Amino acid sequence: MDFECGKVKPMKSVFLFILILFAIDCFAQKAEKVNVLFIGNSLTYFHDMPQTLQLMLNETNPNIKVEQSTFPGISLSGHIEDVIVSRTENGIRARKKNSGELSETERKIGEKKWDIIILQEGTVRLLIPEVRKYKVETAIAAIKERVTNPDCKFILFKTWPLKGYYPQEYCYSKFSIKSSLPKDEYCSPLIESFEQELDLINDSYDLVAINQSLICSENANKFYEVLMEFPDVELYEDDMHPNENGAFLNACIFYQMLTGKKASVLKYTGAINLKTAEILKGISD
Repeated sequence: MDFECGKVKPMKSVFLFILILFAIDCFAQKAEKVNVLFIGNSLTYFHDMPQTLQLMLNETNPNIKVEQSTFPGISLSGHIEDVIVSRTENGIRARKKNSGELSETERKIGEKKWDIIILQEGTVRLLIPEVRKYKVETAIAAIKERVTNPDCKFILFKTWPLKGYYPQEYCYSKFSIKSSLPKDEYCSPLIESFEQELDLINDSYDLVAINQSLICSENANKFYEVLMEFPDVELYEDDMHPNENGAFLNACIFYQMLTGKKASVLKYTGAINLKTAEILKGISD
């Protein structure tokens, strides 16, 4: 037994995890250019997190190039199934694809031989078993099928609990999941605390990572670590989105994953408070 994504896992899963991390580290150290793509929504792009990550990478690993296909409010299934008709800063209007059409993300996937793809889904969608099975995992499998590089590595961006009130229960109509399902509504377990929600996030994301042969990031657990050890460091902009501190922490976590180096060695501190930047770098190590 050993450690993966904050949980104890069978040795077979750990061996896969180590192999994938080793492959990513080899990419970062040896490849002339490493193409990294974020696929997600505002939890990824708030406060220009991918651009912040690129500035960190430019300091030590300029061969790693980060791009993104991120739109407000979109799910992973929407990235594959929908065509965006219009967009504003705060939202998009989309329709289902017609036969022969490609979504923006499908076109983006087809642009390059991606070495690493980081997949981000709305946290709640992984906490409802039926949504996780019929929407999230199906979308991840569809994205992987469209990637032309057989050696591409996939990271699942483990996002954090919503900042809200407890007890809490999240529910989706069957028509948002799969209309042939027998019940009208499907829900998460009843959640009594932030800690319980974090445990549920770890269990849910780790299950998807095992089923789909993905690496899990540790963003949710690092958010919790900051909240517990440095309660004066605010990470949330609202109930769910990261503020500048949260985005900086996320960038530090992905910097370490992509390079195998500690973020604490970076000179870059971004636009946030210098002391806060050093705290967040240290947490990500």
